[in-house]
Amino acid sequence: MAGIPDLTDSTLFVERALIGGVLRSATDGEVIEVFDPATGAVVGTVPACGAAETEEAIAAAAAAFPAWRNRTADDRAVLLERWHDLVLAATADLGRIMTAEQGKPIAEAEGEVRYAASFIKWFAGEGRRVSGHDMPAPTRDRRVLALKEPVGVCGIITPWNFPAAMITRKIAPALAAGCTVVIKPSDLTPFTALALGVLAERAGVPAGVINIVTGPPEGIGGALTASPVVRKLSFTGSTRIGALLMRQSADTLKRLSLELGGNAPFIVFDDADLDAAVAGAMASKFRNAGQTCVCANRIFVQDGIHDRFVARLAEAVRGLRVGDGRAAGTTIGPLINTAAVEKVAAHVADALAHGAAVAGSANPFAGAGFATPVLLTDATMDMRLAQEETFGPVAPIFRFEREEDAVALANATPFGLASYFYTNDLHRAWRVGEALEFGMVGLNTGAIAMEMAPFGGVKLSGLGREGGREGIEEYLETKAFHWAGLKGFA
Repeated sequence: MAGIPDLTDSTLFVERALIGGVLRSATDGEVIEVFDPATGAVVGTVPACGAAETEEAIAAAAAAFPAWRNRTADDRAVLLERWHDLVLAATADLGRIMTAEQGKPIAEAEGEVRYAASFIKWFAGEGRRVSGHDMPAPTRDRRVLALKEPVGVCGIITPWNFPAAMITRKIAPALAAGCTVVIKPSDLTPFTALALGVLAERAGVPAGVINIVTGPPEGIGGALTASPVVRKLSFTGSTRIGALLMRQSADTLKRLSLELGGNAPFIVFDDADLDAAVAGAMASKFRNAGQTCVCANRIFVQDGIHDRFVARLAEAVRGLRVGDGRAAGTTIGPLINTAAVEKVAAHVADALAHGAAVAGSANPFAGAGFATPVLLTDATMDMRLAQEETFGPVAPIFRFEREEDAVALANATPFGLASYFYTNDLHRAWRVGEALEFGMVGLNTGAIAMEMAPFGGVKLSGLGREGGREGIEEYLETKAFHWAGLKGFA
């Protein structure tokens, strides 16, 4: 039977799109099913919206935009803070919804809810601090001002791996800046987004400011990119789809924020704190079963610490517990679907065929949607897992001798999202930190995602930044206001 049991507030489980403040079906009544990745059971259905429904959502966002942009920054911030409080109050229910449709363990899902809420709180504050500036003018009777104004209607396309945080990291700054939004959540995980939309309207966000269209990507994405009303598009997902959206947006010259694929290096030098490096590798690699764009995809370990690091990491990997995310003690849930499991298996098989060895693995778990966490040694750059994102719980170890070798190997990728390295040498910290060609660098930490820091990549990992002071700038235009003929100032 579809549905999510044990919700304190059952009205948060919504099987309708949200357009102009109305929860509604697709015009033709078509739906898509959403599956529990742990069991394969149907969680529920959502409307299979297409171009027509998306255009209605764009029209609703456009109609709501003038009144929303004309509110004071403080008015908008107060509503965002109410939304933040409602999200935190609903943490348990939102966590259950997320685990049902995405699979991550309940504790991890609730942690994501709190992380998602932090962006709402942060950008409520940042919205209050938006300001332009004046500049010297050539004559006394003239003033030149740089004004900050909202971009307008924004299209938001979010992925399945963080169905709460990727919503709030995009729409909190958009709303704080005075923009209205049309959101297309992943058709694999739409229920978390819909619950967040319901909570936002309960907080007092006016109808039409947040619109959520569910369904297959082709019709929705095509309508968003083709619309001249949509002035900005923010997307998190694969580089292939990001490039497609960029091409489709060219005719309307939209502003774009693209957070795309990664191939993160994780470097451990001989002088590293072993305990910290192992803990950081576990946190980075195995969070969300390795299904993160910033997880350690290639672990480079220097000769002098290699064997000790491998032994300690293997012990930690063996301690992972694979299972249904709702079961007590589970630390690794299912992958999102069988295609993801098959990719992990193919990467492991390819690595073993090219000379890798298994140094440790977690307990296997029966079920089509599960992959066993594994630690591989003797990895080389000609293996698939060195060139592609595995997006699963596989930790390959590459041995290196010299610092310059590690940096060269780390940079030997067209991607440039996240990178990590461990050292206690201050000079090396600066050298390596500056040499790594990535948008984000973690020194002696495996955690780099937080609301007050800019998040984004370089090269094929995308454009723009989310979070931090930079995050709200993505939703603001700068207008040069030239004011001449000021009598009495000459």
